[in-house]
Amino acid sequence: MKVLQKEFGYVQVSLGGAPNQYSIGASQTDWEQPTPPQGLVVSKSYFDLAGLTMREKTLFFRTALTQQLGLPTITSGAAGDFVNIYDVMTSSPMTEAQLQLFPGNANFSGLGITATTGLTFDQTIFARARTFSLTVDLAASGYMPKISDNQLGSLSPTASDRIYCYRIVFVNAGGTNKDIVIPPARYILSADAIEEQEFEYLMRLKRSYELQQSHDED
Repeated sequence: MKVLQKEFGYVQVSLGGAPNQYSIGASQTDWEQPTPPQGLVVSKSYFDLAGLTMREKTLFFRTALTQQLGLPTITSGAAGDFVNIYDVMTSSPMTEAQLQLFPGNANFSGLGITATTGLTFDQTIFARARTFSLTVDLAASGYMPKISDNQLGSLSPTASDRIYCYRIVFVNAGGTNKDIVIPPARYILSADAIEEQEFEYLMRLKRSYELQQSHDED
């Protein structure tokens, strides 16, 4: 069994004086704002599986999970301010449109994202959606406790040489001069590398290649 891990650093989001006017901490160069911002910040990475695919192995996933150090915090926050954090692993790269639509639609076909951008249940290896909100009791401390935690994905096997990883943060906080800090996280995948029958492997490899070539970006 192979155990793969990928780490994401913390990010500080500073809210400005108007909707979508905010900035990312200068030192957090691995985070970016999609265009248009839409209240999101995103960090991107990937698991490199080239060593396995060169040996013509298919990766069959056993488990996927995320680890996070502590709760998000907010300064000068008010009860009801919240942050949504989406941890996503896919077998094909996500477009800017997918990144912006995921907080509202994820990969559910009846909500438009599949028709618009092509992200499917099978391509979503694992995703976790959590909401953290400042409560009256914790307003003075600034800690935002978790109020929702949901998971989705297929853990579908792949012959792709990459698993793409995205950490998407959606901020919803009124007012100005607020700083929200999202702690670092780690993505973990455990899988078995298995040699399939030649026909099955070639068909899976063809499908993985088609998905990656559709809109792959380094």
